[in-house]
Amino acid sequence: MNRETTPTTEPAGRARRPGAVLALATVGFSLNFWAWALLSPLAPRFKEALDLTAFQQALIVAVPVVVGSLGRIPVGALTDRYGARVMFPAVSFATIVPVLYLGLWGSTSLTGLLVGGFFLGIGGTAFAVGVPLVNSWFPPNRRGFAIGVFGAGMGGTAISALTTVKLVDAGSITTPFLITAIALAAYGVLAAVVMRDAPGRQVPTESFARRMRATVALPITWQAAALYAVGFGAYVAFSVYLPAYLKTGYDLGQTDAANRMAGFVVLAVVMRPVGGWLSDRLHPTKVMLGAFAVVAVAATVQSATPSLAPVGTLAFLSMAAALGAASGATFALVALLAPANKVGSVTGVVGAAGGLGGFVPPLLMGSLYGVYGNYTLALLLLAAVAVGALVLDATIGRRAGGSGGAGRSEERGRGTALA
Repeated sequence: MNRETTPTTEPAGRARRPGAVLALATVGFSLNFWAWALLSPLAPRFKEALDLTAFQQALIVAVPVVVGSLGRIPVGALTDRYGARVMFPAVSFATIVPVLYLGLWGSTSLTGLLVGGFFLGIGGTAFAVGVPLVNSWFPPNRRGFAIGVFGAGMGGTAISALTTVKLVDAGSITTPFLITAIALAAYGVLAAVVMRDAPGRQVPTESFARRMRATVALPITWQAAALYAVGFGAYVAFSVYLPAYLKTGYDLGQTDAANRMAGFVVLAVVMRPVGGWLSDRLHPTKVMLGAFAVVAVAATVQSATPSLAPVGTLAFLSMAAALGAASGATFALVALLAPANKVGSVTGVVGAAGGLGGFVPPLLMGSLYGVYGNYTLALLLLAAVAVGALVLDATIGRRAGGSGGAGRSEERGRGTALA
């Protein structure tokens, strides 16, 4: 046994159904992401009501992203130590506080929105809880698909996009926040009662600082972080900024823009488990190679601001599908190469990189639009970054040998030597 870890003791007869654990984790991830994305659909409304600049509007939706991203590092390490049975309810209950603050008091000023958005970022850390949980319940040849299914919980942003504006119109600004808080409370209670960590889960005994030093020394940590910063980062950026982009770039109404954003999110969500499934059968690097190539081409096409029907719509849907597949493949790569007792810590760092990758583009797009009156340069920069990710991915694939699903167990055992 690894001297740095001790096995957990799980009483006999407790739930040992990986599918049930996966479903419960995915629901929790969806609900927390729903909360995390509450400000995005309302950003155009806040801009008009508070007379905000394009940069201030972008800042409102970006702050929860960066906090939720950086928070994944300690939350991932805490999940390695205490398990998802403790951390999922803890994150869900903690997210209720900023949700209620924003719904009841915080939406009447820029300062209130920024303070509430800062703590709303807690909801974004749920991702770092679920990946190690799912990873520990599934065998290597099924982890890509299972983590992809869990990752589909990012569709919580679609729930927000489809319902938030409608709920405000039907009730008041408080309505969507109260409903989300109730859903989080119900889930927190359910997870505390029902959720179980995998039998025999390895618990690190070293300090947080020593574990983090060991984690950042792993090549897979930084390789996956760079790839996820592009794949998931671009998804996050569009999922929070697309309503503003469509309103300013194509003069769409708020509801129409939110619905189109929801379509983008849903397609990316569907493609995430597909990316994991393909990774189990091919290799994660091969999946990402094709995905980043599609992003580079689609972003270049969209940089010319073509007509929304059909060229612009096809460009964005192509990017959505590719970014979803790339996100699923990235954590299939983590499951393949990261040591079992450090999956949570690696996930925290990689997840932080993905969220930070989504923090910069909205600010950049808002700033560039303010200077040039269009988004051409921002989309060309995305295409260039996608090409860079493609090159990095190809390099990792060559070093890893690009073996398919049949070699996953053997390859995982020698993971840290591949790079």
